[in-house]
Amino acid sequence: MARMHWIGVAALGLLLTGCVSQEKYNAMKLDRDQAQAQLAAAQNDLSAARAEADAYKRQIEAMAKDGPASAGLIKNLTDQNSELQKQIADLREQYAKALALQGQGVGPLPADVRDALMAFARENPDLVEFDAARGIVKFKSDVTFALGSADLTPQAKQVIDRFAQILGSSASSFELLVAGHTDNLPVSNPATIAKGHKDNWYLSAHRAIAVAKELIGQRINANRLGVAGYADQRPVASNASDSGRSQNRRVEVLILPAKGTSNVAGSTPKVAPLKPVLNKDSGPKDTAHPQPPKPMFNK
Repeated sequence: MARMHWIGVAALGLLLTGCVSQEKYNAMKLDRDQAQAQLAAAQNDLSAARAEADAYKRQIEAMAKDGPASAGLIKNLTDQNSELQKQIADLREQYAKALALQGQGVGPLPADVRDALMAFARENPDLVEFDAARGIVKFKSDVTFALGSADLTPQAKQVIDRFAQILGSSASSFELLVAGHTDNLPVSNPATIAKGHKDNWYLSAHRAIAVAKELIGQRINANRLGVAGYADQRPVASNASDSGRSQNRRVEVLILPAKGTSNVAGSTPKVAPLKPVLNKDSGPKDTAHPQPPKPMFNK
């Protein structure tokens, strides 16, 4: 349950077929906010029910030591515990439904934001892809970074700076989640490891941070940004081929309506910053554990 679910937000699954009215868009955003509230409530209820069930179980075990005198009370507590287990099962189902609903997102982006991002992707086809249906801008890692590096190439900086201009104008009322992804080949190049990219978790997170920092350097408010590193856990293609692995190496920027704000151009969102999900750098390489198998090429 503690898994990271900005993934859920990533699945903005409605196909865009034209302009979306403000009323319809606001209604879809309200559905998303309600789903988040349901998710939080389901989590709280589930935790409370589990705690209560554990308490009943401890009482039953304690009374069992008293022998026949406590038999009736034990039966009563056992029945209550069984009922609680049913409630827990129901709550788990509610939690799963709320989580699935949250993952559907709130629908397509407004037409002006969509059109600006589509033009941006057309201007930079070697480096950028735009998924209008899900509200995701994808930067291809093989062009955005050198092999095994989290340093942006000069070309990538220019393109991201142009992206920041769009985010600061027509998309100024949106939050942003920057998510890094890798292929499934383990990091083994000593030079890559020496830079702090000790495995794919580190590499994916560090690349997401690099893109986020470049956006901040272009005057995108840090309160709008979150970063995440997924390593090889969210592939979009098979890792069995070079072309598939190339597609999986990417940094995605999810464009998300700011909670509690309107989508009127120029409005300033007042929201808490998104929580980063990444592994932090630690000390030198741990030599006490065996290394992963050698990859097909070094990162």
